Amino acid sequence: MRRRTALKAIGFGIGGAVALGGGGLGAYYAAAKRDTAGKIAFDRALPIPALAEAGSGAAGARVFTLGIRPGETRFKDGPPTRTWGVNGTYLGPTIRARRGERVELTVRNGLDQETSLHWHGMHLPAAVDGGPHQPVPAGGVWRPRWTIDQPAATLWYHPHVHGATADHTYRGVTGLFIVDDENADALNLPSEYGVDDVPMIVQDRAFDGDNQFEQRVPLGGSLGVIGDEILVNGTIGPYFDVTTRLVRLRLLNGSNARLYNFGFSDDRSFSLIATDGGLLAEPWETTRLHLSPGERAEVVVAFRPGERVELRSYPSDHGGSLGRLDGFDDRLDICRFRAAGTLADDTELPAVLAALPDLAGEAVAEERSFVLASDRINGRPMAMDRIDFGVRGGTVEVWEVTNDNGYPHNFHVHDVRFQVLSVDDEPPGPHLRGRKDTVLLPPGRRYRLAMRFGDHTDPNVPYMYHCHLLRHEDEGMMGQFVVLGEGEQVGVVPKAHHHP
Repeated sequence: MRRRTALKAIGFGIGGAVALGGGGLGAYYAAAKRDTAGKIAFDRALPIPALAEAGSGAAGARVFTLGIRPGETRFKDGPPTRTWGVNGTYLGPTIRARRGERVELTVRNGLDQETSLHWHGMHLPAAVDGGPHQPVPAGGVWRPRWTIDQPAATLWYHPHVHGATADHTYRGVTGLFIVDDENADALNLPSEYGVDDVPMIVQDRAFDGDNQFEQRVPLGGSLGVIGDEILVNGTIGPYFDVTTRLVRLRLLNGSNARLYNFGFSDDRSFSLIATDGGLLAEPWETTRLHLSPGERAEVVVAFRPGERVELRSYPSDHGGSLGRLDGFDDRLDICRFRAAGTLADDTELPAVLAALPDLAGEAVAEERSFVLASDRINGRPMAMDRIDFGVRGGTVEVWEVTNDNGYPHNFHVHDVRFQVLSVDDEPPGPHLRGRKDTVLLPPGRRYRLAMRFGDHTDPNVPYMYHCHLLRHEDEGMMGQFVVLGEGEQVGVVPKAHHHP
């Protein structure tokens, strides 16, 4: 039973909360709001994911070894939680590489079932994308290699197993992949990893009475698993000791379904400097920032000596009529920042960050329309053996994407960074003026996205486009496309190749 039908079956009409009526369901709706502001102890130091060590490979490649394995992690008092991790029991190391470098990943699957690692936001050949066509069997090894060829950005990696992405990601297989380049190096931004350049993987999790992860979908919820505990880098209630006036936060919404509306407890302003695809043209000052699952943002915030302040997620109006059931009314404390009595002041926030090409003036080779509704895109569920279309390498296309449901989706395209041209025929807000690979789609909204396809062509091996609310993806809200070279036509998807 699909979500829209299921909601009606239990009395939750998409038309509004009034369908709940009185009695138990009305009480459930009234109680479906969480507020932890001022209630978190913040008694654990924020752990900083280790930087992955690199060996040397052929032709000067940097080789990173990633071992996916099960384990146990202690998140709270009581029994440890059964988890999965990469080179550890939960989450994984941060991979860091420079534009122009050749990288090779040795991915070892130590689980008792097949999984995969997808390099989310990376421009690379489809055959090494780590999507559902590159599964790594239990006990197997996969060695993708490619040359980094994109601007500095905060990317990430996670499983992308057909029909099981939500489950594998929820168990803990997630890590950051930071790309550096000379343009970003030339700016005097905070850049000391773990000191004034701080990675923050924000996730929600639900625990059962035995401290085990519980993949709990709210009664009447439409997005997927919504947890009631917030983890940052795998820790509940962390604090971070600030030693510099300016701090750069690399935020990743690593949740399966929850949307965050980030701000600070004193409503101070902060500056957005980068989105999924890298630096903005100029900083944007704000007090709130929405991130849906899979989106990243880099923000710079200023601190005063001796102060304490919390990073918080505030309620959002993007949830539709029943958004409370999916956490849109929640107010959640995430991390406390504790500033030292004296702060170093050696970095700055430049007025100009990067030069971004404007695709709005480019010749458009093709326009396409995508409607997301009822676990499908354009009325069709995902099929592993079906290539939906081919695009021509080196050309610009404009994709019009519409959310035709009464609840949110978002939209992620593999391999490319896109420019948001408009939202409902209006110019995009400042937070959408950088390069993106994932974008929130509130109910009923229509986005026009421009993207240039690059030089990695393959008529047979597809890239994905899909909703990055992982339950929606697993249920079929995904499609496939190939990038074609000169004279090539859409081919046939090969049977999944398992890596021994």
